[in-house]
Amino acid sequence: MVTKQFGDSPEDADLRRADSLAREIFSDIANKWALLIVEALGERTLRFSELRDEVEGVSHKMLTQNLRMLERNGMVERTVHPTVPPRVEYTLTEPGRALRKAVDVMCDWTHRYLDHIEAARSRFDN
Repeated sequence: MVTKQFGDSPEDADLRRADSLAREIFSDIANKWALLIVEALGERTLRFSELRDEVEGVSHKMLTQNLRMLERNGMVERTVHPTVPPRVEYTLTEPGRALRKAVDVMCDWTHRYLDHIEAARSRFDN
């Protein structure tokens, strides 16, 4: 996996530039499963199976891939307890908790405009 390196140029932080590190990070975390995982974790520490139960519809593979990506980007901390079988827990890091605040705003927006969007879809589809 090739990762862009953040340099001193402002282009590296420009989301509009396809070759920026910021765009790569945004692309990683701005997907439905990642955002739902962040929301589900909240202020809690959860095991893999608990997360799968919280995020209805996510497959084992997608949950695994997204947890790894969130851990790689420093949003989630993975703790393995030396038991048999091993107990693995996930919790949000400080940047992950900050991301959750943004996810909460998006959730609030969705709830606020749900009726409006549903009406617009109905008009569009008819």
